[in-house]
Amino acid sequence: MKCGRGPKGAKAKKLGACPAAREKRLDRIHGGINSGRACWVVAGTYCGGTAQGSHAKKQLACKRCDFYKKVHSEEGNSIESTNSLLNRLKDTSSRLDITTKRLGIIIGSSGLLGGALMHYFNTKTSGNIEVLGPNSKRLSLRQPKDIKRYFQKYRPDFLINCAIAPLDSDAQLTLETNYLGAVRLAKLAMGQKIPYIHFSSAAVLPMGGNLTEEDILPISPTLSNYAKSKLLAEKTLQYMHETQGLDYSIVRLAVVYGNHDHKIQGFQRLLFSIADQSMPFMLSKPGIRHSYSNTKKVPPFVNHILENRDEFTGQAYNFVDKEPVELVALIKAIKVYLDVKAPREIYVPYPLAKTGQTFLKWLIRRLGRLGVEIRLPAELQFMKSFYETQTLSIEKLEKSSYGDQQPEVTVFTELTSIIYYYLLRWKHLNRINTFNEDIQDSSSPAGEFLDSPETLLEAINKYSHKPLEDYEAGFK
Repeated sequence: MKCGRGPKGAKAKKLGACPAAREKRLDRIHGGINSGRACWVVAGTYCGGTAQGSHAKKQLACKRCDFYKKVHSEEGNSIESTNSLLNRLKDTSSRLDITTKRLGIIIGSSGLLGGALMHYFNTKTSGNIEVLGPNSKRLSLRQPKDIKRYFQKYRPDFLINCAIAPLDSDAQLTLETNYLGAVRLAKLAMGQKIPYIHFSSAAVLPMGGNLTEEDILPISPTLSNYAKSKLLAEKTLQYMHETQGLDYSIVRLAVVYGNHDHKIQGFQRLLFSIADQSMPFMLSKPGIRHSYSNTKKVPPFVNHILENRDEFTGQAYNFVDKEPVELVALIKAIKVYLDVKAPREIYVPYPLAKTGQTFLKWLIRRLGRLGVEIRLPAELQFMKSFYETQTLSIEKLEKSSYGDQQPEVTVFTELTSIIYYYLLRWKHLNRINTFNEDIQDSSSPAGEFLDSPETLLEAINKYSHKPLEDYEAGFK
């Protein structure tokens, strides 16, 4: 139609490429590329000098179109019905204008990092991206058929993988989730010629200071299951890039911190052990430092590398705050915020801490025989790192086209909000008693729920309760 909005058209930069040229779920229909010969069911095409909306609004105009008539004439009885084409687009009425947007899939969307990515892409971008976050019941990395079926159904434009097996998983689960699952996703991304963003960990690096992206550990059977699986995944993705053209990028994180994680793991485990007063003494020593990664900063970086594939394809980047954190200083800061006495400033040597850990494991096995189920925190498998420095260099990141918009934000500047969020949550779940925030005053719904449930019931049934007022008139 000489609209200039083809992939390399004269107007593509100003007006954007035509959705029919981008929509891959109708690729090869009627012998066309992407949706080039089924454009009448794709929303947002620029026909007759004006942007067209959904299929329902544009169908009359399309039937008068010379190209529409041409395709129908050439295909004859082989023409795909409109209903069939719409079904291939996954019921466009259920997801508004999905055919005018880039579609991404985030694996591991229920975690701290995945949740931050979902929130960012659905609320903070310019509106030209939509992301899906299938849970493990709908798409299990351990089930190849699940992955193929989901990708065939949605045909994404990019893929982000931040899923991991629990740190204390056995070899089989870790292998299938962290390694084989990552490779399966990469193969599908490669087959569909879409970018694949893979999240890795500082666990693939040795202990030491100012570690670069190339300072990875040698593959060894003595590595933890977690570190081994992450290292193997990085190696295979690099091989697939060099030999088969996989378009991938690796984002390597260190200790991750941020709000809205429902699990007690990583940094939250340290916070919980201090809040719960279960760490009587310092399991570290002065001067031990580690790098930290802020979950709020990750999504803008991912968006940037998606928009700049030529620069970032086939590359791994350490993504951590510029200044590393001394573990003892962080523990002391948390103690001050919580106004607690433990852990006392008595530094337990590593050999003694290791002996205590071994004894606890022995005791837990004994109690297990009596039917008492107790599990040590999975993070204790990395206890040696509490006594050794590991800091990551961000020189490569700083030399890239990406710039940290909030370099002043660190785990210390975020500590107040993090502590308040998690302690209030753990208080609600009856996991700790340290937090003194009064959340059950008589004027709150919780206070009514506890002290006068009859009054609460009457107010709710009469639609006069304040938390429900916004729903009285329904959605507008």
